[in-house]
Amino acid sequence: MSKSKKSGSAILMYLVIAGAAVIAAICFPLYYGSFLRHPAVLWTGVTAITVLYHLWVRLLFGVVTTHLPIRHTHAWFRERRFEPALYRLLRVKVWKDKALTYRPEEFSLKDRTLEEIANTMAKSETDHWINELISLSTLLFSLIWGAFPVFLITAILAMLFDAQFIVIQRYNRPRIQKILNKKRVSHV
Repeated sequence: MSKSKKSGSAILMYLVIAGAAVIAAICFPLYYGSFLRHPAVLWTGVTAITVLYHLWVRLLFGVVTTHLPIRHTHAWFRERRFEPALYRLLRVKVWKDKALTYRPEEFSLKDRTLEEIANTMAKSETDHWINELISLSTLLFSLIWGAFPVFLITAILAMLFDAQFIVIQRYNRPRIQKILNKKRVSHV
C-alpha cells in the first residue's frame, strides 16, 4: 500500500506543530528555570503550547474517528429545513472552494465513489464537531495560567475556524446524496 502525498494543508499543519513544540520547549525552561522570567517569554510559550494542543489533539481525534462506523445516512447528517437559507445568507457557494483541505484525495470523484465521498464528508463533519469541543477544552488552561478572557477569545476563534468546515460539509453533502438517491431510483 503506497502512502498518499501530503497536501499543502497537512504539511503546513505539521510545520506549525513542530514550530510550536520548539518554541514551547525553549520558552518554558527559560521562564520556569528562572533564566528569563519575563511575561513575554511565558506568554509566547503558553501561546505555542495552546497552538500545539489545538493541532495535535485534532490530528489524534481525526485518527480515532477513522475507526468509527460513520455513515452519511445517519439522522445527524440530514439537512435541516433552515440550512439552505442559512447557506445562502453565508454565501457558502462563493467561498467553500477556498477552504483548506487536509486530505483532498478523499474527496476525489476520480478515485472515490459518491457513497465514499458522502461518508468522508460525514466523517469530516464529525471531526470538526469534535474539534469544537477541543477548542472549548482550552479554557481549562486558564486554571493554570489565568487570563480566562484570552483563552476564551482563542477558543471562540478556533471554533469559528472549525465551523467553516462543518458548514462546507453540510452544504455539499445533500447535493451528493441527491445524486446517490437518483441513481438508486433509476436502478430500481
